[in-house]
This record gives sequence, structure tokens and C-alpha cells, in this order.
Amino acid sequence: MTQQVYITNIAAFLPNEPVPNEAMESILGRIDDKPSRARKLILRSNKINFRYYAIDPQTGQTTHNNAQLTAGAIRKFSRQGRDINTIELLACGTTLPDQLIPNHALMVHGELGIPPCEAVATAGVCLSGTMSLKYGYMAIRSGLNHNAVATGSENASSVMRGRNFHDEVRFSAEELGNHREIAFEKDFLRWMLSDGAGAVWMSDTPNTNKNSLRIDWIYQKSYAAELETCMYAGAEKLANGSLLGWREYLPHDWLRHSIFSIRQDVKLLNEKIIEYTVTRPLRELMEQGKIDPPGVDWFLPHYSSGYFRDRVYEGMRAAGCDIPQKKWFTNLSSKGNTGSASIYIMLEELFNSKRLKKGETLLLYIPESGRFSTAFIQLTVV
Repeated sequence: MTQQVYITNIAAFLPNEPVPNEAMESILGRIDDKPSRARKLILRSNKINFRYYAIDPQTGQTTHNNAQLTAGAIRKFSRQGRDINTIELLACGTTLPDQLIPNHALMVHGELGIPPCEAVATAGVCLSGTMSLKYGYMAIRSGLNHNAVATGSENASSVMRGRNFHDEVRFSAEELGNHREIAFEKDFLRWMLSDGAGAVWMSDTPNTNKNSLRIDWIYQKSYAAELETCMYAGAEKLANGSLLGWREYLPHDWLRHSIFSIRQDVKLLNEKIIEYTVTRPLRELMEQGKIDPPGVDWFLPHYSSGYFRDRVYEGMRAAGCDIPQKKWFTNLSSKGNTGSASIYIMLEELFNSKRLKKGETLLLYIPESGRFSTAFIQLTVV
């Protein structure tokens, strides 16, 4: 007999004060002391008004690393009546951990200082947080654990600071004769991504004095065998669409080419993201009878930019899954795009707002453009 799994507590941690659009460049820093020509265009399109950075705006110093952001979210469970010393399983997902090794979950465990527990790290981009949730869900559902904490977190600002690109623009100007600015594929993401962490506490028993969220199902699918890489870091994308990883470059080239910056193939993103992360998977879920659109009370979409909102809706309708936008909940404009943490931060705000009613159904959508994969999760309020 399989065990039901419930999300009983949700927490989020956003560092420092919210950063408005006009303050972004002063905190991240200009590249070669020149303002970005793409910033205003990208901000008009993504419709993000505030975000958070783990950077002291006065000193420019880092205030939190990725593990500390994650631990900050988990520690909030103590205020919600949970004893974090009783965590049996800690599953942590992130795009860019603070180091190559040890893994992110081990660093979070060490930061928390809690008793020994199972610690698992999941890799990826936005879906890394969904994978950690699914790992915890499967562990409880199979009866291996009674509780689990899953997290998604990002410290994107650490690789988006202007100072990280100085060597590249100077090398381009002095040796290649190019203008002293970085490529759009790199500058694009500087105005899209921000920092934050979220965590869920899962249990084999629901709360007795407040709402819980029963996990009905988790669906994930990769289309990596059909499409080339779209979003990447630690590599260069070659003309044939393949990646040449950082280990194939000499150390001085890591700086000259900003190998460790995050990059996005924007053209490929625009062409394929809706088909592969919305329409195709939703059509499959509809055929399987997994989703009843009129029965969905809340739709929580993690789209990276406000530009995609109407396109997501069009893709849903093409799949026969028409969930009106009046049922949608997102906090992208106020909390920013925090990658793997975004769906946690969205869910935390809604869950703790007291707006959910017993019996309501939530459908979560999490796409990933790393090499095009997607996830949908259905929850029921109990």
C-alpha cells in the first residue's frame, strides 16, 4: 500500500531589501563602466518590478551564499512549529551551487547544523527544485521516510556582476577589435534572474489544525534528445549546437570568454519553449485524463518573463487545457525570477495567504530551457 504525501509547511527566504528596476545596475555593477544598452528593453518585456540580491547595496559585498539562502528558508520552519532537528531527508535543488564539490545538499546540511540525515542534491536549472520535491515525495510515498524537506534556491547575482565580465570586454577590444560589451545572450539574463530560496516540509500525515496540500501527482519530461541546448553555463556553444565544456579551455580563457556566465539562446527559446514545455506535455496529460481544466481552482505558472504569459495561455488552449487567467497566481513582478526557487516562493505566498479552501485543486507548471524539459504538479487542499 502506497502512502499519501502532504505538504504541511512552506517557507521562503529572500535576501535583503527588494531591488527596484532603477537600482539594479548600481548593485550588480556596470560592465567596463558603461550602462547596458539592453537593460531597459528587457525590463519592459519581462514586467519584473522588484527582485532580491544577496549583495549589500552599500558595500557591494556578498551577504549570503547559496547554502545560506537555502538554510534561511528551512530555518523558518521553526517559527511554524516544526523541529528541523527531526528532518529525515533533505533534498536540495539548485542551478549553480557554491562549489563543484561537495554537493549543495551537504553544504546546506552543514550550514543548518542539524543531526545526521539523508542529504540528496538534484542538478538542473528550474527543474532541479522540482526534482528535489519529487525525490522527497517518492521517499515518503514508498514508506522509506515519514518526513522530508525539499528546496529550490538560486544565488544568480554571484555570476551576473559586472566585474565578472571585465576581462572579456577588454580582451575583445584589445585583441579582437570588437566593441567593449558582452553579447546579448549574456546581458539578457543579467536583467532576468535574481536570488532567493524556498522550502517545503512533506509528511505522511496532514496538519490537524490548518490546511495541507496533498500531492496528487508529479509529471516530468525531458525533450533533450530532440533539441539542442538553450541555456547553459560553464561551456561555449559551438556552431553545430553542441557544447564545449570548461575543462577543454585553459584557465586564462575562462576569464577571456566568461565561460562560467549563464547564457541563453534567445532565438531558440522563443521558437520552442511553448511547444515543448506547454502544449506537448499538456496534450499528453489531457489524453491521460490527469487534468480536468474546469476543476482547477489555481494555476501557478513559472514563466521567466511577463512576455510569455499570453503565449503560455495560447499553448494551453492549443492542448485543450483552457484555464482562464483569472485563476492564475504568480508573484513574478514582485519577487523576480528565482529559477528553481520560483515555484516554491510562489506556492509559499499563496499557501500562507489563507486564500486556499479545502477541496481546491492547484496545478503547477515549471518549464526549463536548459535543454527543454518540463514539469506539472497537481495538489489538493485538505
